Amino acid sequence: MNSLNMVEKITSKQNAWYKSLREWSQTTGVHKDKNLLWLEGDHLCEAARQKGLKFHTLVFTDDCPSSILENWSNQADKLVQIPTFLMEGLSSLHSSPLMAAVIEMPTKPLLDSGLSTVVLDQMQDPGNAGSIMRSAAAFGFKQIITTPNTVGLWTHKVVRAAMGAHFALGILEGLEVAEIQVSSLPIVLTSSHHGSFLDELVASSQLPSPLAWIFGHEGRGHSAQWSEANCQAVRIRQPGGEESLNVAAAAAICLHASSMLAIKT
Repeated sequence: MNSLNMVEKITSKQNAWYKSLREWSQTTGVHKDKNLLWLEGDHLCEAARQKGLKFHTLVFTDDCPSSILENWSNQADKLVQIPTFLMEGLSSLHSSPLMAAVIEMPTKPLLDSGLSTVVLDQMQDPGNAGSIMRSAAAFGFKQIITTPNTVGLWTHKVVRAAMGAHFALGILEGLEVAEIQVSSLPIVLTSSHHGSFLDELVASSQLPSPLAWIFGHEGRGHSAQWSEANCQAVRIRQPGGEESLNVAAAAAICLHASSMLAIKT
């Protein structure tokens, strides 16, 4: 039987499956008890498919082109088609997508001290966190860590801002500073006002590789728990005279410089 004939049609918001999905899809998008993640839009779904993640359920609107359904029909055991107004009830977007998915979240990895790493230290803004994850993946980093009180990396806004980068990164959330500092990774703290200038370190090939870049809270910077005696402080030269850079912009500069130096060596 053609898999498209197995698409379940749901038309009522009183449907038990729909009500259950809506309870968590519009909040964080993460079902922690079942280790499931809600993804919206074909771009994120395709990023997950390319990394081989397992799809639990695929959801399409009733006006979704049949070519899209055919392209995805073999990716999940459960296929559901719903009216646009029901998709709007599930979606956190201003304009609901033609398709969405429930996927099984990747297995949480162990800390790998041999991988260059990005650490988000008490960062609060989901847009900044997602943007940094996107830069990390683009520049070849494979591991990202958060300390306690950092925005959840699997929440809706972070997942959207990262544009699929989650599926290229090993993600460890909620590690204490002490756990990170005892690893063998050299730690580089970013600062607006003190430390060595990044361009000088790059010119003299003095940035370590692998390393752990620490990007802190948008206002306070990195937490006081980091022992600066065991860290290298780095700042970005700003000839225009601004007080500081947005943390996501600063991270992109640092990660690019680090990756280019690693390529040369």
